[in-house]
Amino acid sequence: MRNVSVTASDNPPERISDAEHAVMEVLWDRSPLTAVEVCEAVCAQRDWSMPTVKTLLSRLVAKNAVATEPDGRRFLYSPLLEKADYIGTESRRLVDRLFGGRAAPLFAHLAEHEALTEKDIDEIEALLRELRK
Repeated sequence: MRNVSVTASDNPPERISDAEHAVMEVLWDRSPLTAVEVCEAVCAQRDWSMPTVKTLLSRLVAKNAVATEPDGRRFLYSPLLEKADYIGTESRRLVDRLFGGRAAPLFAHLAEHEALTEKDIDEIEALLRELRK
């Protein structure tokens, strides 16, 4: 199995769809897994079939987000993309696309639309204090 980590400084894989992201979450939680095991984790809650999961896994392999390893007559799937790296890349894409590359307008938008709880605000303030040290 290829044991490679893709970081934000490397070329990130193609964009991952919401459906593909659901599969990645399962693989980030535990891996390697077979397609059957991935289906056991997501098929019922998403009303998917095994062919759907296999299609999503194939797409993720083609995007270099997931590696395969033969295991007898089946394949084991493992993420090549670290979750933290994916979150960093997607967060940057969101801020760049919607807020001109600046995080402050994002927080202003969330505050204006009451999407931040008091706990969220406390956590943000604590992070800001830590950053200023």
